[in-house]
Amino acid sequence: MQNLNRSVWVAAAIGGTIGLAACGAIPTSGPSRSEINASGAGTNQVSSQGIQVVDVTDQVARQLYAGRKSTDFAAALGDNSAFQQQLGVGDVVEVSIWEAPPATLFGGGTSDSPTPSGVPTGARLTKLPTQVIDGNGNIHVPFVGAIKATGRSPSQLQAYIAARLKNIAHDPQVLVQLARNETSYVTVVGDVSSSTRMQLSARGERVLDALAAAGGTKQPINKTMIQVTRGETVALEPLETVIRDPRQNVPLKAGDVVTALFQPYSFTAFGATGKNEEINFEAQGITLAQALARAGGLQDSRSDAQGVFIFRLEDQQALKWPNQPVRTTANGKVPVIYHINLKDPDSFFVAQSFMMDNKDVLYVSNAPVAELQKVLNLVFSVAYPIVSGVQTFK
Repeated sequence: MQNLNRSVWVAAAIGGTIGLAACGAIPTSGPSRSEINASGAGTNQVSSQGIQVVDVTDQVARQLYAGRKSTDFAAALGDNSAFQQQLGVGDVVEVSIWEAPPATLFGGGTSDSPTPSGVPTGARLTKLPTQVIDGNGNIHVPFVGAIKATGRSPSQLQAYIAARLKNIAHDPQVLVQLARNETSYVTVVGDVSSSTRMQLSARGERVLDALAAAGGTKQPINKTMIQVTRGETVALEPLETVIRDPRQNVPLKAGDVVTALFQPYSFTAFGATGKNEEINFEAQGITLAQALARAGGLQDSRSDAQGVFIFRLEDQQALKWPNQPVRTTANGKVPVIYHINLKDPDSFFVAQSFMMDNKDVLYVSNAPVAELQKVLNLVFSVAYPIVSGVQTFK
């Protein structure tokens, strides 16, 4: 009878331990693969969390990469290297008008200065006072009135003035010179040695010229993003890409704003990886394969190679989402969990084209056998002292 009571106590202790394990009392670093997959299921139910769970295939990786590449400088800003000086409000211009003899409109004296090519000998020169292009974009020419100057180059403006004078002056020739440039500038700000306004010339200055004029960037090039704002267009590229790819070193236009941004990108590794910590990476970006390597790879003793996940707040237009209607955050982002199965050899090629984003969470779940081992260890740690005690009192 005494032995029976002891056996009952042993069985009760073991049963209680297993019951605790079943209730989730076993320590773990995060959800299992099945729990994560379940979080994206049942989207038509009221209780659904609405999280998108997407299996990463080659097509998914390519689509995400294509969306990332569509905002480069060459595509967004163009690569027209031909610089054309365009006049703007505030520029100061000087207009000279030659009229062939006999002069019928302008009564100035004969020019002692060299005349432009094609101007007859003895033509009379009239130099108008220098003018500031007014707020309406106009200058004023006698006998013609207000003439739109903004948006035109000096050569275009002089041709337009000559055309307006053609029927009232005798064979007029016009020369427009930019006396003082006030608008053909690029502003360079941000993490540069010295913010500056760089004047554009006929040489056609480019992005790297603007950075050089500002004394270069303060931060390492692999942690610096360059933003170019042109009107309503805003394009962003890693400085490393602009240096490596000549197509991204695009010509600048008047009014452009070049901003150097320090971007200490990082992702966080959790779960059955070699190390659990926040890991910095370059503004150029890294692939999932590189991220796994920097996180120390998968722990061979506990990781589930089929349970590699990337948690991300993604743009709503990035993919066609499987769960409808799509749940979004307050700032319009979609909570998504990307899943990749490293048991599949093809997934290693996919991991080399899947790009990590800033603030991604990389999580590797524990293998089911690792969880079972925890339960067995707990059972044995409880049962062994009891069994030893029973044997002692026999």
